[in-house]
Amino acid sequence: MSRRLTSLVVIATHNPGKLKEMRELLAPYGIATQSAGELGLPEPEETGKTFATNARIKAVATASASGTPAFADDSGLVVDALDGEPGIHSARWAGPDKDFRAAMNIQTLLIERGAKTPEQRRAHFVAALCLAWPDGHIEEFEGRVDGVAVWPPRGDKGFGYDPLFRPDGFDRTFGEMNALEKHGLPPQGQGLSHRARAFIKLAEACLTRA
Repeated sequence: MSRRLTSLVVIATHNPGKLKEMRELLAPYGIATQSAGELGLPEPEETGKTFATNARIKAVATASASGTPAFADDSGLVVDALDGEPGIHSARWAGPDKDFRAAMNIQTLLIERGAKTPEQRRAHFVAALCLAWPDGHIEEFEGRVDGVAVWPPRGDKGFGYDPLFRPDGFDRTFGEMNALEKHGLPPQGQGLSHRARAFIKLAEACLTRA
């Protein structure tokens, strides 16, 4: 049986964009939050081969260090023509300064492989979420959204690879969508993003609306 989260949770991230989205998702449930960055906790080495494994590594390390339930995400952009890259290495492609503009070499690589049409530039975002408690209990969920890697990047909203990704059924990129459009939950939003889709599963299992 799933365990309910009822009070404070530490969000296992040092990424301000990701932290903002996670806090917005948790807000309707009355869950107080702190972040690993705000607590000065170290970032564990992400040695997993999958998004789910890396999310678990971060959540377990943060729950152990803080003595508080921890909520972690591992997510990334998977480009078919690049054999699944950047995938779990999405953040690493941005370098130590997390400069995602430097990671825009995706376009260069796609052109080198002759991927110019939308059909040749298929991509999807994946988000794996993990809730971990200090006693070792774990809850895990995953979401995915399919689309196309576009060029040039469009929009200055969101973070990371959002300006490069146009979800199926839309004519705008994630970088052109506001927070409600991208990850707003029903009934106000569509739960469009990969993170929102994973979070809907988590909420059904572990949260109660305030």
